[in-house]
Amino acid sequence: MSGSDIAGLIAAGVFAVLVALLAVPILKLGKVFDELRGSIKELSDGTTPLLGEVTTTVATTNDQLKKVDTITSNMSDATANVSALSSLVAATVGKPLIKVAAFTAGVKEAMNAKPRGTHRRSR
Repeated sequence: MSGSDIAGLIAAGVFAVLVALLAVPILKLGKVFDELRGSIKELSDGTTPLLGEVTTTVATTNDQLKKVDTITSNMSDATANVSALSSLVAATVGKPLIKVAAFTAGVKEAMNAKPRGTHRRSR
């Protein structure tokens, strides 16, 4: 064996050790990727039904909001009707009641007033 053969054997041995040392982290990295793949699959399997439930919940909520919108619209109409009725009552009954109250107050004041000619003069 010549010196170059020995150098070639040493280089081949060093290369084999280097490959063996690099193979261990690569195998561990492969296991990490396998675990990651499993976690992603599990997450995906759990997310699909959850998205279906969220879609159903959003649709139900949207239907309820439509009902609330209808109720709000009806309440707005009822409020406008009550306001109009209140204005009508105030215009129809309010002014005559004010006149009756003023007349009653005038009559009461007139009845409580002393006649002018009945005062005694003191000397």
